[in-house]
Amino acid sequence: MTTFWCETAIIAAENGAPKAASGVRLETQDGRITGVTPDIAPQPGDTKLDGIAFPAAANAHSHAFHRVLRGRTHEGRGDFWVWREQMYTSASELTPERYEKLATAVFAEMVVTGFSSVAEFHYVHHQPGGAPYPEEHAMELALARAAMSAGIRLTLLDTLYLAGGIGSPLNAGQARFGDADAHAWLRRLASLRTAIAGRFPADRVSVGAALHSVRAVPEEDLKVVAAQLPTDIPLHIHLSEQPAENTACLEAYGTTPTGLLARHGLLGSRLSAVHSTHLTQDDITALGDAATTVVMCPSTEADLADGIGPARELSDAGATIALGTDQHAVIDPWVEMRTLEHGERLGSGQRGRFTPQELLQAATEGAAQSMATPVAGSVLEVGSVCDLMVIDPASTRTAGSRPLQLAFSATASDVTKVIIGGELLATGGVHTRLGEPGRLLTEALKELS
Repeated sequence: MTTFWCETAIIAAENGAPKAASGVRLETQDGRITGVTPDIAPQPGDTKLDGIAFPAAANAHSHAFHRVLRGRTHEGRGDFWVWREQMYTSASELTPERYEKLATAVFAEMVVTGFSSVAEFHYVHHQPGGAPYPEEHAMELALARAAMSAGIRLTLLDTLYLAGGIGSPLNAGQARFGDADAHAWLRRLASLRTAIAGRFPADRVSVGAALHSVRAVPEEDLKVVAAQLPTDIPLHIHLSEQPAENTACLEAYGTTPTGLLARHGLLGSRLSAVHSTHLTQDDITALGDAATTVVMCPSTEADLADGIGPARELSDAGATIALGTDQHAVIDPWVEMRTLEHGERLGSGQRGRFTPQELLQAATEGAAQSMATPVAGSVLEVGSVCDLMVIDPASTRTAGSRPLQLAFSATASDVTKVIIGGELLATGGVHTRLGEPGRLLTEALKELS
């Protein structure tokens, strides 16, 4: 048994809502919390955690290699489509060795900023040109090894990517993303699940599925996926990120991307719809009625000028809101929380569109249906994985903030410790196994333009 004594911790009040309690002792066994005792002095053998212990965050949407683009795409004007061409250039330079090195650094950055789990939306499957690697699943295994090195829980979302646009073949920059058809992808997915299960603990690395978008998966292949995808894994898709996607879908299929998914029975509680920025009212209703998870990536949606999605309306309609860092313009769960709320305020002219409690839920258990590995709840409680991050309440940014309102003042710089599965993995922004993430990133990025 491992025990932690928290100066302050976010636990459940009698009504189940989060509350900040003092002197909280956490007992853990096999990486899960087995006891929560507030108002107690530290005991011999306890690991003391000064500050405020929160559940660790869940990153529900990541493209690890996009981290290459941070601070490198801001010359001149442009839009998402211009940025996408630069992204393809970065993808073309990846090898399994380079990707493992880069992803290890990116996952280490996630850990030290407070994330304990990540859903990696992965589509760089093959060699440039599309030929498979001699080692089966070489790129996927590289990502899994990177996650194990960093200690983060990984849901590896193997992605179906068949077309360069509706009615268009993959272009040269996309060739390494593709499979022959949905049947070939399903076979590769099944093989990957077997390979991952045979090498890694299921609570640390597991496989999920993704459809890149309705632009990249023709309707005939959607039908195959709907009929044959195993029902025991999560499914993700980029949905209505750009108006051009909606226009093309309407012209080709006579319905919106959401409508196309509904047509083939793909809406449901296991689906995570990423971005969902440009929706009709019928789309919002359909996603809510299906209890879909909607993954908002506020810092990316701002960086790429995507727009402000209808997060409050989706939540009110019945969808679950989760958060992701997508292209990693920022890796900071606290920034994502408040940027979600700030977008709502800018769009509505009202404050308090999401309560601090709702923001914390979006950053933690909101991703529960999105992941094949465990995520922390919105409070530290018996039965949950012992994944937590500790916040300094007296920094230049946080001094004076009420604990449950830290989503509006804290940043990743205020994360003093991160524990995953009962193991201390970060302290003061330094990874306990790997060292300073900045050094790791610098070394990895030297090999990529």
